[in-house]
Amino acid sequence: MSTALPAANAEMVDEHAPALLAVDGVTLQYKTRDHLVTATYRVSFQVHPSDRFVLLGPSGCGKSTLLKGVGGFMAPVEGTIRLKGQTIERPGPDRMMVFQEFDQLLPWKTVRENILFPMLVSGRCNRAEAAERAWAYIDKVNLTKFADAYPHMLSGGMKQRVAIARAMAMEADILLMDEPFAALDALTRRKMQEELLQLWDDVRFTMLFVTHSIEEAIIVGSRILVMSPHPGQVKAELNAHQFSHDEQGGGEFQALHNRIHNMLFAERIEEERLHGRS
Repeated sequence: MSTALPAANAEMVDEHAPALLAVDGVTLQYKTRDHLVTATYRVSFQVHPSDRFVLLGPSGCGKSTLLKGVGGFMAPVEGTIRLKGQTIERPGPDRMMVFQEFDQLLPWKTVRENILFPMLVSGRCNRAEAAERAWAYIDKVNLTKFADAYPHMLSGGMKQRVAIARAMAMEADILLMDEPFAALDALTRRKMQEELLQLWDDVRFTMLFVTHSIEEAIIVGSRILVMSPHPGQVKAELNAHQFSHDEQGGGEFQALHNRIHNMLFAERIEEERLHGRS
């Protein structure tokens, strides 16, 4: 996969098109042994076809919980989550997830077999079509030489490429990515960001991407939903379609970075200021 940044990274998604995913006033809760935790409170947003939509916020703001809700693994206690107008009630092959853990692949299957597996099990396509798709996406993520390798033979970045290829081969309506590059070293993380954008430029898939990195949100996302600390609520929705790694040191990039930083940490900054006065 080429690491050149796609020129289409500067294109905006048509926000007047019908929403592919609609999250409307969603409150999500989960139980621990001692408490009922409200992870998100009345969160609303829309994801459009070919959107690179990023959920950004501090740890514990409910980003990953929202992704689980969209994935159909959790039901809202308030509000609705709809995909193509239909309420999401359970997991399905129309939504594929990529996690940050390197062990999300089946260790006893090769790269090709890992990519084939969900297509065959779900009945998404027949064996011949599944094989064709698998080879096509193995090629797109530049792992043709490793098609018969097992996960333990791959680096962390390569394992994430396989996970992305597996999700992409399903040709789902939306790709759900839960901090997929967080466990990678800085150089590999940057390379994976560039390759993800190149893949998006080739295929124009729709993704909902979770991160707590402001830089990653601006680079990867066409739109960013900034969330408050626990319980997660919407603070702002911002456009970032015009930015890439090339603009990272520029004034506009830094201005957006600082604006988001202030949104995320304004309360803590104010507390520290008041504490300094006392």
